Amino acid sequence: MVDLDWAYLSNLADRAASSIASSWAIVEKDDVKQEILMHAYENRPAIERHYGDEMMIWSIFKKAGTQYASRERDARDVTDGRYYYTPDEVRIAIESFFLSDDELGQMMGRGDDLLGCRVTDNLISARLDAAVSLPRLPQRQRALIHRRYIEGLPPENDTERRAAHRALDALARQMNRDTRKTT
Repeated sequence: MVDLDWAYLSNLADRAASSIASSWAIVEKDDVKQEILMHAYENRPAIERHYGDEMMIWSIFKKAGTQYASRERDARDVTDGRYYYTPDEVRIAIESFFLSDDELGQMMGRGDDLLGCRVTDNLISARLDAAVSLPRLPQRQRALIHRRYIEGLPPENDTERRAAHRALDALARQMNRDTRKTT
């Protein structure tokens, strides 16, 4: 067990938090620092393993702080009152890519009643938003989404199934970010 100098780690966390807070306007430096130090405490064995390597500790701290900022941004997106795409809505939108315009037009309004809609008119805007956001994802995620949800091919294994779900979640987050930039 390595005797950690928490004052040194706190100083390093403070510098990392400053860097992150300057890039992510939605987070405060002190909140990021607290999250980084909590991460260091909870993952003490990893910190101890790399304690002599300041660049590695810096990297761990930057990743923990950036993940916190990303979670905060996603939480804000959910609660800001603007429309928020769920992964299920995104899946429905991209699965409809194989439909022709005529087939899509015949779907609109079907199953609607006074209490709600099963297929809504926002499907068209969701398809457009997905088409804009999809190219912004990494190639591997785009390929997984295309194979699994657009072509409808079954996953080759459980790992690919989970990766396709994560790619769909990433597309939903990207769509929500993109719609917030334009509104």
